[in-house]
Amino acid sequence: MSALDVLFSDNHLLAVAKPAGVPTVADDSGDESLQELAKEFVRREKAKPGNVFLGVVHRLDRPVSGLVLFARTSKAAERLSEAFRERRVVKRYLALAERMPNRREGELEQWLIKDERTNVVRAVATERPEAQLAVTRFAVVREFDFEGARRTLVELEPLTGRSHQLRVALATLGAPLLGDLKYGARAPLADQSVALHARGLTVPHPVGGRELALECLPPDRAWWAAALRD
Repeated sequence: MSALDVLFSDNHLLAVAKPAGVPTVADDSGDESLQELAKEFVRREKAKPGNVFLGVVHRLDRPVSGLVLFARTSKAAERLSEAFRERRVVKRYLALAERMPNRREGELEQWLIKDERTNVVRAVATERPEAQLAVTRFAVVREFDFEGARRTLVELEPLTGRSHQLRVALATLGAPLLGDLKYGARAPLADQSVALHARGLTVPHPVGGRELALECLPPDRAWWAAALRD
């Protein structure tokens, strides 16, 4: 990937923009991860020799783009993780759907089960011991034209942090993400991404507790340009 896109940095936090296709943390692919690149930034820019601590407090799926927040100290990591668990963090996403959802806005509750072997998540109708509750707020912003078809821009706010939660939510609403072949999209996007972008986080700063609002612009791709054109 190109040079790290740093959105915010202080002695406690580091917020960066993750390109689609880059893993948040190291995986079996052996590809360089966002965490590794961010550690190198801290080592170089902050003159931190040796092993750099950079705590992971949340993640984005590999084909998803957007804002990722790291903790630069163990205390910051502990406090941020607690804030995520207690739902004191507001997470905002933009999504491009293949069609109009069957509801224009609302709050969707689902019980989700992940198949670790296939890395696919499915929604089940009722609570089960192995299922996790996922809650997602959604609102249609507008329809737009892309490559000769009508598509839909949707704002999403996950109130929980389940694996593939937003991807499954839109598929359940009858509007799979552009490019998301795993959850019902008809065709891939040119860069193999899915059209889901983590646009912002509002978090309590781990030192002092002040509200910190962080933003990340969508990537420079034709489908995002079409969706956000005035």
